[in-house]
Amino acid sequence: MTTRAAICREPGRPWEITDVELDEPRANEVRIRFHAAGLCHSDDHIQKGDARMRFPVVGGHEGAGVVEAVGEGVTRVAVGDHVVCSFIPACGSCRYCSTAQQNLCDAGKNASTGEFPDGTFRFHLDGEDLGGLCVLGTFSRHAVVSEFSCIPIPDDIPFGVASLVGCGVPTGWGSAVHAAGVRAGQTVVVYGAGGVGSNAVQGARYAGAKNVVVVDPVEFKRDMAKVFGATHTFADAQSAHDFVVETTWGELADHAIITVGVLHDEVIDRAVQIVGKSGQVTITAVGNGSLSTGAGMLIGYQRRVQGAIFGACNPLYDVPRLLGLYRSGDLKLDELITRRYRLDEVNQGYRDMLDGKNVRGVIIHEH
Repeated sequence: MTTRAAICREPGRPWEITDVELDEPRANEVRIRFHAAGLCHSDDHIQKGDARMRFPVVGGHEGAGVVEAVGEGVTRVAVGDHVVCSFIPACGSCRYCSTAQQNLCDAGKNASTGEFPDGTFRFHLDGEDLGGLCVLGTFSRHAVVSEFSCIPIPDDIPFGVASLVGCGVPTGWGSAVHAAGVRAGQTVVVYGAGGVGSNAVQGARYAGAKNVVVVDPVEFKRDMAKVFGATHTFADAQSAHDFVVETTWGELADHAIITVGVLHDEVIDRAVQIVGKSGQVTITAVGNGSLSTGAGMLIGYQRRVQGAIFGACNPLYDVPRLLGLYRSGDLKLDELITRRYRLDEVNQGYRDMLDGKNVRGVIIHEH
């Protein structure tokens, strides 16, 4: 079949809207009609060449829609199911899935090529194979994906909201709740209050943190961070550091969580300096930042630096749990969506993100 999609032909070129050919699903694969796709910063990193990816590529790794067709052997979903796609699949049987580390599933190894396990592709354009980002490609109205990437959701969950739970929401939430392990009464500092950082704020607050301090230079994002549970917000790292010193009587923060748009050395060093004895820095942001502070800064205070992907979440368990918290009013998801865009407005959506106008933009696919 033919479907409409946003593709990037090579690093640095804008997203291009075009018709692509889509194969039918093979064994253990499903075809999804996407209704919504989140505009995550990771896709912008790919488009700009900041992260490794095979080109051309169909963009998008946050998406929700309806299963239209299934291949042989599919058991996780059925035709007509509403689903959200997990940007890291969960096979359920590899070493990591079997030890409650689905975010590290071996089936996620082709995220940067878009290839299926047999080395083939489902998207094609003028005789050329196109991979979908994270073997998804949610910037396409239709896509064929592995059943391991599909999580059934209740029919009453709006697709726009559901799309965000495939990446940004659990990545931020889990960075606080799972990777950092925030506990009641603690002080947490979150650097960057975009789509991921806002959910780190929600996770920290729900876990019981006394102080949830946000650092972001954009006033709009600082204001929105308070909606999601931030107790204090600052435009610069030094002001946040001074506040943490004062409010903790010099003991410093228990946790620093880095969710900035582009990781860099200064924010890592600032985060290390703001946590106290036995404190932890959790790095979720994407970029080329490195720890330039001497090892003594870690040893003397027994500080820890922890990397995190997908917020250390188990998607098959955590995605339904997060949607349950949304339904009960304990997790704010509607408020994350600043603006909705048509597929042909994808480049404008990313401009708005980079200009600090959005917490998260969402593409609503027209059918």
